[in-house]
Amino acid sequence: MYRAPLKDLRFVLHHLIGETTLKACPAHVEYSLEIVDAVLEEAGKFAQNVLDPIYKSGDRDGARWTSEGVLGAPGYKAAYAQYVAGGWPSLRASPDFGGQGVPAVLGTAVEELWAGSNLGFKLCPMLTQGAIEALEHYGSSEQKKLFMPKMVSGEWTGTMNLTEPQAGSDLAAIRTRAILNGQNYKIFGQKIYITYGDHDFTNNIIHLVLARIDGAPPGVKGISLFIVPKVLVKEDGSLGAHNDVQCLSIEHKLGIHASPTCVMAYGQKDGAIGYLVGEANRGLEYMFTMMNAARLSVGLEGYAVAERTYQQSVDWARTRVQGTPPGTSIGNSAQPIIHHPDVKRMLLMMKSQIEALRALALYAAWQLDLGNGHPDVALCAMAKVRSNLLIPVVKACSTEIGIELASLGIQIHGGMGYIEETGPAQAYRDVRITTIYEGTTGIQANDFLGRKIVRDHGVVITDFIKDMRAELNQMTSPVEAVMASKAAALESMAALETVINYILVAHLKAPEQALAVSVPLLRMAGLVFGAWLLTKSANIAAQQLSSGATDQDFLNGKLASARFYAAQVLPQANALARIITGGAASVLETEANFL
Repeated sequence: MYRAPLKDLRFVLHHLIGETTLKACPAHVEYSLEIVDAVLEEAGKFAQNVLDPIYKSGDRDGARWTSEGVLGAPGYKAAYAQYVAGGWPSLRASPDFGGQGVPAVLGTAVEELWAGSNLGFKLCPMLTQGAIEALEHYGSSEQKKLFMPKMVSGEWTGTMNLTEPQAGSDLAAIRTRAILNGQNYKIFGQKIYITYGDHDFTNNIIHLVLARIDGAPPGVKGISLFIVPKVLVKEDGSLGAHNDVQCLSIEHKLGIHASPTCVMAYGQKDGAIGYLVGEANRGLEYMFTMMNAARLSVGLEGYAVAERTYQQSVDWARTRVQGTPPGTSIGNSAQPIIHHPDVKRMLLMMKSQIEALRALALYAAWQLDLGNGHPDVALCAMAKVRSNLLIPVVKACSTEIGIELASLGIQIHGGMGYIEETGPAQAYRDVRITTIYEGTTGIQANDFLGRKIVRDHGVVITDFIKDMRAELNQMTSPVEAVMASKAAALESMAALETVINYILVAHLKAPEQALAVSVPLLRMAGLVFGAWLLTKSANIAAQQLSSGATDQDFLNGKLASARFYAAQVLPQANALARIITGGAASVLETEANFL
């Protein structure tokens, strides 16, 4: 059974982030740690009592396609109705449209609970949230008035439609057409891999669709964004006729069986009615607003599912009796496997990295909040560029490591982990898609390298490293775990600076040399950023322990995570540095026909 990790979420939100800077933002003056605790408490109950109980059945039974439309897995429609009744769809949305307006950092913490308890369910509101943000930024006042209130309330859901059969990540190749039809457009084309493109949870779905207006420039410069409702909406907000939109099929997938992945057809008859969002030919720019939010949201899915697997693995290791641990003082009889050194190593590998990734994702979300409205102009500008720097790292590192940790969870279970009924196998299957969703790891790494480092000659990341170093240098704790973590983190920061300088020169000489090692670069950055946050966490824990805090197991666990991460996780950064500075030739000098 999934248990909401409220204690660690509160630790990050209370102590690593706090409330002061957020309360300075005009949009969040009422934000408080009391609100944090209240929201997390209720979200934890919903995750544990509503979403977790249908997690396994959703995998077993799955969503089902019919000629009349897609039917959700048993229990999911009812769960969504409870989700709406609880006001959860409106949590992060603007109060102008009926939303509660909580900051992204709190919304991100809540999203982890949905993803950890039931990833197949979580994907539906995630896409709606992204559609809401895109319309809020770029929709006309009439479009916002017509569509957003019911999306914010959860009465309607939303999607984004990018991918086509011939155009995966290469959106320049899309062929969906938009033909002017009076004041609106008719849309013709097919989209694939559309998450929750159809379902029976609501009576309408608002699709955001990329299409090319006839006569538009070729490539990405000729792509526009359209609102295409499943059911047309009248001026008074009531529903009209069914639009020319149909789900042709749903995919048979490795995991997330409760989440329908749809093949969508637009304009099989007279054309689907679509409403242009913003200006023509700027659709990809607009969609990236939606994708940026989705990348952070998908990133947290990686460590959220790993958290679920970690909980299962700890429970299993505490109760599975097998063998006598070497050097144990417990006795000569068989003992729970949690006392075996390698099992402890695997559990620490999971625990330390989950805590590092959680802290990094919440820090990135906090920077988004500050960048969207802090009154200090300099702080606002810094937060904006820092969040942009971090989002590809969160997305790629959290999902790649999430897969690795889910696999470790199976290993801890031994042969029973490979059996579906035990639990960790489903998590492993579910999390596998996350490195592909919203841009593969390679796409994130190229974005991190090109747009976030090379474009500004490394200024943002170098300033970030300087700030991290300054924070660590202010720590004077004599606690061994803090000192060890601090020393290792500072060493890794120096190595990252060296690597950044190398990359800037290499890219200037030959961009392909840098691109050949962009993924190792991103992974190294993620490791270093995680070390910084775990060191800060350990320092806080040490201070609380010295002040007589009562929750000693949790706080000592923070020290253990930082110590282990410094000793067995962070050394990977040195290996990655060697790959980055010496590994490009082995890729570039290999001919395609050698493979």
